Formats: sequence, C-alpha cells, structure tokens
Amino acid sequence: MKEKGFWDGARAATPTVFGYLSIGLAFGIVAAKAGVSPLETALMSIMVYSGSGQFALAALILSKAPLASIAMTVFLINLRHFLMNLHTSTVFPTASLGQQVLIGTFMTDESYGVMLGENLQNKNILPKWMYGNNFAGYLTWITATVLGCVLGGLIPNPDAFGIDFALIAMFVAIFASQLEGMVRTVKLPKIAWILGAVLLSYLVLAIFISGSLAVLMATLIGCTVGVMIDD
Repeated sequence: MKEKGFWDGARAATPTVFGYLSIGLAFGIVAAKAGVSPLETALMSIMVYSGSGQFALAALILSKAPLASIAMTVFLINLRHFLMNLHTSTVFPTASLGQQVLIGTFMTDESYGVMLGENLQNKNILPKWMYGNNFAGYLTWITATVLGCVLGGLIPNPDAFGIDFALIAMFVAIFASQLEGMVRTVKLPKIAWILGAVLLSYLVLAIFISGSLAVLMATLIGCTVGVMIDD
C-alpha cells in the first residue's frame, strides 16, 4: 500500500473543513456579540482551539463570570481529549514523544474521528498524515472564526441559515463512516452493547453530574464494556 503523507491527511479532513467553516463563522458572530474583538478571537482560536469550549467561553465572558469559573468550565469541557490522546498514542506506536505531543495538541473530535475511519482501512498511519488531518482543520477554524467576528454585525440571526446545525451534521457524517467500517469487522450485537452502554450511562449520569463529566464517564464505561466483550 502506498504511504499516505501530509496532503493525503489534509484531503481526508475535507468534511471537517466544511464543518468548521460554518461553525467557525457562527462562533465568530457569537464572539462579536460578546464584545470580543477579531484579534482576541484569533488569539482564542490559536491558543484554546476548542469549538464547544470557545462557545462556552464567549457566553461566560458575556455574563462576566469569574476567571476561575471560566478556566474550570473550559477544562472540564475538553477533559475528554485525555482519553482520545491515550488511544491515539497506540495508533502511532513508533512516533517519538515530540511527534505524539504535536499530534495530540492539535487533535479535535473531528480529526480524531477522521483518523479512526482511516485506521479501519490502513493500520500503518504515518504521523505526517495526521499532521495534515489536524492542521487542515486548525487553519480553517482560525480563519473562519476571525471572519465570522468581522462580519458579526452583518448577520443578526445566524440560526435562520441553519448554521447552528452544522456541527451536529458533521458529527453524524463522521460517525456514520466509522460505523460503516466497524460493521465489517465487529459483530452487530457487540456494537449494540457498546453503544447502548454509552447511551444509557450518559442519560443516567447526566442527572447527577455536569454534561462534560457525563460524556467522559460514559465513554469510559463504553470502553470497559468493549474490552469485556472483546474476543
């Protein structure tokens, strides 16, 4: 099989790029309404680089929340990345520590999902492929959020254009491609057990703890079930 490099990874990130264009514009508009300048938006996207985290950050800034509260909220929202990076390190077992850090620093839910889909077809993904996958989304996100902030005053009601649904649609598309690959190698009853465990545990945990922690714990429970039923 031909080795796939940086530009192959960037091309694989096409669904992420289109999703980030709309979501980034929507965030830029929200940031503008929260009083965040285009420069501050750019710095936020460069250093925080978290869609859900940045939306929460803009809302907390608008409500004049304490700095400690803002930091803790963004931390909890992004806590799931610890789990994703633990798994990703096993996909690149020969990568150096520096390469692992570079991959993990710029990885998002979407680039992780794209990587999982690629890993179903190719068990020898190179770090440079993942760089292309990650950086295509990173550069798109920065550009789209700044542009959205600049144009924020021109689009008074972004929900009318369906921009708020773009992130959900992107996740559905990525998940569908992963599921399609999984059914070729994993029996359907096992997939149903794992998905059922994640869904049920999330619904129960969300009653008692925050949504972010519920997602993290439900993921851990789903992983545990997957390990227990693995052959």
